[in-house]
Amino acid sequence: MKKYTPKYRTFRIFSLALVLYVMMVLPIVIFLVLKMSPKIIETRGDRFISIERQKNTVPKDTTNAAADEGNFVDIQDNYNDKTGETGTRVEVNPFNRTILLMIRFVILLTFFLGFLVNVPFKIRFKRLRKNKRIPEWINKYTRKTLLHTPLLNAGILLITFSIMHFFMIDAILQDQSFTDEIEKKLFEYYFYISLVASLLVILFVYFWQKHLVHIRYIENIFDPMELRQRIFGYSRGFIKNRLWISSAMTTLLPLLIVTVYLLISLTPVSTLDTVEDPQKQVLLGEYYKMIKVISDEGDVNIDSLYYVNAFDNLLMFFGIISGIVISLIYILFFVRWTTADIVNPVRELMFHMKQTGAGKMNNYAIVRTNDEIGNLSEGYNKMTTQIREYIDKISRMNEAYYRFVPRQFLEYLGKDSVEQIDLGDQVQKEMTVLFTDIRNFTEISEEMTPRENFNFINRYLGYMEPVISRNKGFIDKFIGDSIMALFSENPEDAIDAGIEMRKTLVKFNEERKRDGNDAIDSGIGIHTGNLMLGVVGGKGRMDGTVISDAVNLSSRLEGLTKVYGTSIIISEDTLIKIKDPAKYNYRFLDVTKVKGKKQEVYIFEIYDGDSPEMIEKKKSTKELYSKAMDLYKGKKFKEALKIFRDINEQNPDDKVINVYINRCRQIIGEREFHR
Repeated sequence: MKKYTPKYRTFRIFSLALVLYVMMVLPIVIFLVLKMSPKIIETRGDRFISIERQKNTVPKDTTNAAADEGNFVDIQDNYNDKTGETGTRVEVNPFNRTILLMIRFVILLTFFLGFLVNVPFKIRFKRLRKNKRIPEWINKYTRKTLLHTPLLNAGILLITFSIMHFFMIDAILQDQSFTDEIEKKLFEYYFYISLVASLLVILFVYFWQKHLVHIRYIENIFDPMELRQRIFGYSRGFIKNRLWISSAMTTLLPLLIVTVYLLISLTPVSTLDTVEDPQKQVLLGEYYKMIKVISDEGDVNIDSLYYVNAFDNLLMFFGIISGIVISLIYILFFVRWTTADIVNPVRELMFHMKQTGAGKMNNYAIVRTNDEIGNLSEGYNKMTTQIREYIDKISRMNEAYYRFVPRQFLEYLGKDSVEQIDLGDQVQKEMTVLFTDIRNFTEISEEMTPRENFNFINRYLGYMEPVISRNKGFIDKFIGDSIMALFSENPEDAIDAGIEMRKTLVKFNEERKRDGNDAIDSGIGIHTGNLMLGVVGGKGRMDGTVISDAVNLSSRLEGLTKVYGTSIIISEDTLIKIKDPAKYNYRFLDVTKVKGKKQEVYIFEIYDGDSPEMIEKKKSTKELYSKAMDLYKGKKFKEALKIFRDINEQNPDDKVINVYINRCRQIIGEREFHR
């Protein structure tokens, strides 16, 4: 899945949390004020008139001072018991003081502390989106703090609300802060409602931030390698606990709010001054007679019962609607969070499973949660790691097998892997066989220890093996210092490999000379023909090999390079299968009968692997060489000898010419002897 860098959200979380607090507290407070308004009017009606009269006696500067406080004051009458005089005093109303505290601490302090805690995250995510370097202190802070931000942000609200409620408790304990018992009782109701609302808001912030951390932020802070397993420092959780919490916040909360509104919508019968029997019968309905009998016996007091009047119905209806709206907000968020916390990790896990099934073994699921889904993701990552390691091990084993059994060998047999090979598997195919051997290796090896012999062979073969691979061939086997290679596509590949091997040998010899060692030489024989490629051996030991006269002939041709003093000899069968022979520098060498062959073989020299000087000299004498060979084949040995001598004067290092000079002399000498 594509990784993206989201914006780090803090302001909206705190803002919505405070809005929810107001939405939970304000309707209930208004409800309570309306509910108690008859008592307030009844007990404080005359007092309001008295206060209005006393306002005229308040000094101008005092009134202005009250106005300077933003009208958050109450002017109360103050009766002096000793003097009997009545004066005035100015006190801040508890409700107004609570509002001031909310503005100062809950809002300002919340956003200030929230800014200090979360601004490094905002900087990090902004720089990530712009592909800028992240300062080291921000990187350390965010890595260390991210998983604790739900508790930190919830703790900020806890601190600010605690300060506000501390002052509210202080106001409740100081009775002189209230005008009368009704105001105090109303304020106490407000305190309890605010306490519950604060707790719900704190939980709301905690779960929202926790959801964002695990679903959106975590992969932008921690390395993918770290997220393959749990990085959470607390005990493992369970999905059922999350569902219980979600259910509690979305079910119990609505029930609690509705229950509160139902309870405060009830009016005690005792609040009525006089209740006549007809009124009681209306209030109690069909239960009046039964309750009256019980009441007369003294078991039940009708005045202790409750009823719901018409105005209470309106308030209750409004309160229930308000509670439902708040509950819907909680349901919307918690259902979304719970769904995302379960569905998103499962969806990611399924995506990575499909990737793994497609052969992409470097896919790992992010362990976002600490519950069963996190356990499943972590288990999947461990399983993927083990599978990848196992596949890597098998791949390394196959690569090791391919060093002993070439991959091309399997392809020719129609096999996909080594374990499919059976004893007796074989195939007939036309190929070009290249056989090369180091000249005088026995003498060279006598001067070296066994370890030095091994090092020398491995060094030499390490130079030659890549040359064969580059030219579309593969090595069938190493025979001591000899190499047998097969080329299936065309003979040119084998010839090109031979030429490059000769040039590579020059580099190898330069290295040996730097180490103080003598140079070596090699011969190469190449022949094209049908061969049998297959598996031979027994049940306990099998080997892939090639059985054919072509293999024997190429080996014999390599041996002839020592006789003729050439570097590369090819057979006529190879030459006639070359699509464009003119691209090579070659010349007829001889008609010979090699060991194990009844028929004579036409052999040719490829001298493109010689030094540039030797190539030019052989090219310049090619016409003379052809003429001399024609005379030789026509048994005109004296004429041929003369031309061979001319060529020898021009190129004394051409060993083939020396061979024919000696032959001509021997034949001429034998003829004269017989005469």
